Amino acid sequence: MFNRIRFNKKLIAICALSVGISACSSTDDENEELKIAELVEITERFEPVVKWDVSVGDGVGSYFSRIKPIVAYGKVFSASREGDAYAFDESSGDRIWNADLSDLESERGFFDDKRSALLSGGPVAGINKVFFGSENGEVIALEAENGALSWQGNVKGEVIAAPALDSGKLVVNTASGVMKAFNASNGEDEWQIEQDVPALTLRGISTPVISAGGVIVGEADGSLSVYLLEQGRQGWTVDIGEATGSTELERVIDVDSTPLVYGDNIYTVSSRGNLSAVELRSGRLLWQRQYSSFREIAINGNSIFLTDVKGHVYAVDRNNGLELWSQLSLTNRGVTGPAVLGDYVVVGDFEGYLHWLDQDTGEMVARHHVDGSGIYATPTVESDVLYSQSRNGDLEAITIPE
Repeated sequence: MFNRIRFNKKLIAICALSVGISACSSTDDENEELKIAELVEITERFEPVVKWDVSVGDGVGSYFSRIKPIVAYGKVFSASREGDAYAFDESSGDRIWNADLSDLESERGFFDDKRSALLSGGPVAGINKVFFGSENGEVIALEAENGALSWQGNVKGEVIAAPALDSGKLVVNTASGVMKAFNASNGEDEWQIEQDVPALTLRGISTPVISAGGVIVGEADGSLSVYLLEQGRQGWTVDIGEATGSTELERVIDVDSTPLVYGDNIYTVSSRGNLSAVELRSGRLLWQRQYSSFREIAINGNSIFLTDVKGHVYAVDRNNGLELWSQLSLTNRGVTGPAVLGDYVVVGDFEGYLHWLDQDTGEMVARHHVDGSGIYATPTVESDVLYSQSRNGDLEAITIPE
């Protein structure tokens, strides 16, 4: 679904899998560009090992969602879109607690149907709490130890990206352009700003990132901006997206990827336009290269890894943006953003496969099937374990042989 001008969710899913946002048409050439690549046999270097496997309710189904597992306090936290939140033991996968966020006030009667909590943002953990956001504009804080409700707040707009947490503040970005800071301990309002949102945008917003006293966030107009964490006042802003088409749809340039702070620089990418390196303190543009993506990017050493709107995976030199390698065999497979695991880069796809790529060459070296519902979010890596959750809620902890 688009913001303000509301389009069918299935339409944007089809468009997002295409060569570009403008590829939703009926010509023969463009139909060929929309063709989904078939998987081919590969020579596997190793076989991924499932350490444990659990169910996270009904998952997110076919809906847009960025809910993904995170690891903190020796636990793995995740949730379903309907509102079933879980904490699992990091080592064994044993369930420690679960909470129903669809009925926080315990008002549902025995014969009442469950109403979805519409969770879509989070989780994020800190100060011994776990935080979630919903499409209803609810922000929910649970105690990490036992899942008890700590506090609940509200913000104008859908929370469809994970909040950011630092220095006692929880910052939430919404699809309506409202960004709000809460006191992370008690939920009291700290400040609120409203960003301009174009008439037509992708369904997806940038997860805010807090660094050096600033809140860094991509915006729907194709810019990257920083706001002061203490009071929300805007600092610098720089253009990332590049509107070049003749129609409104072709000129959608959202920066929905989570900004990645590495050293003194920020790296980000627009859904149409550029992969960019920006100086953290000043907002000075260091370099730009033409890549288009709305997925998360990853960095390891001097290499940036990204998946573009076609499902192609790239490695780029972070110092100058020069391309190191490309892997084009996953075209239009709804490929997730890349996660770095050891010497490999891992991406998921719409059929539920995880693919391991060699960091140095981009060669595909291993494959693992989670389930047929598909992998929708970038896998999480913690302590050499990869955590991936399917649309049906199948959460696996996966390692690779040493």
